[in-house]
Amino acid sequence: MLTYPGTIDLPEATLDFLAALLADDRAQRGTWRKLQTREQALLVLAHLRNGDTYTRLAEGFGIGVATVCRYVHEAVDLLARRGRTLLAAVWTFAWTWSNFLILDGTLVRTNRIRAHNKPYYSGKHRHHGVNLQGLMDPHGRMIWISDGLPGSTHDLTAARTHNVLHVINQAETIYLYADKAYVGGESDHLLVPHKKPPNDELPDEFKEANRAHAATRAPGERGFAVLKNWHILDRYCGCPRRVGPFAQAHLVLPGPVPITGSGRRRRRRGSARR
Repeated sequence: MLTYPGTIDLPEATLDFLAALLADDRAQRGTWRKLQTREQALLVLAHLRNGDTYTRLAEGFGIGVATVCRYVHEAVDLLARRGRTLLAAVWTFAWTWSNFLILDGTLVRTNRIRAHNKPYYSGKHRHHGVNLQGLMDPHGRMIWISDGLPGSTHDLTAARTHNVLHVINQAETIYLYADKAYVGGESDHLLVPHKKPPNDELPDEFKEANRAHAATRAPGERGFAVLKNWHILDRYCGCPRRVGPFAQAHLVLPGPVPITGSGRRRRRRGSARR
C-alpha cells in the first residue's frame, strides 16, 4: 500500500481547541484511549475538513475502522453539545446593535439509503439529502444551525418544525429576512419578497423592494458557503440522522484563518523575486 504526507488547511489553534476539549472530557469521565488527545483531534479534523474516509484514517493512525468511527462520533457529539440553542443564539444576538437576521436553508447531499429512500429524496435538487436551516447575522456569520430533516421537507415546514418563527416573534426587536421559500410564514417579523401574481407583472415599486430585499439577504449565502468548506459535507456517506450534529460541530470549531488580498499580493511578489 502506498502512503503520502497530507495537510489540513486549519490553524494550530483549531487542533489545540479540540484536543483540550477531548482532554477535559476524558478527565471528567476517567476514560482511556489508545491515541493521545492531540492525535485523536488530528484524526477528527482530517475527517471533517478533508473528508478522509474511516478506512484511510485507520491505516494512517494504526487503529481499527470501528475505533476511528467511535473517535469521530465522540468528538462530534462533544462539539455539538457546546453549540448554542436557537433561543440562546437569538437572545445573544439581541444584545448587539443589529436588528435583523437572515434565515436560509440548504440541502446536504447524502447517499441513497433504501430504508430512507422517499423521505430523503429532494424533488427540487433531484438527489437525496438532509435539510438544514441556519440563521446568519447581517455580515453572513452563522450563529445557529438546526438539526437535520429529510430532504423532501420544505424550507417553511422546516422552520416551523424547529420553532424558528415563534422564537423570532418573542424577540420583538429582531426581524427575519428570508427568500420566497418562506412565504406564508406566521410571523409579523418575517420579511419575504413579493411574489409575482399569476398571469401578471409586479409593480415597479415591488420590484425595487425585492431588489433591496435580495441585497440585504445576500450576505447570508456566506454562512452555508463557509460551512460546506468542510468537505465531509460535500456528500455525507453516513447515517442521514448524523448530518445535524456534524454541522453543529463545525459551527463550534474555529475555522481557517482567511487570507487577505494584500497577503496574496505580497506572496506573489515574493515568489516573483525568487
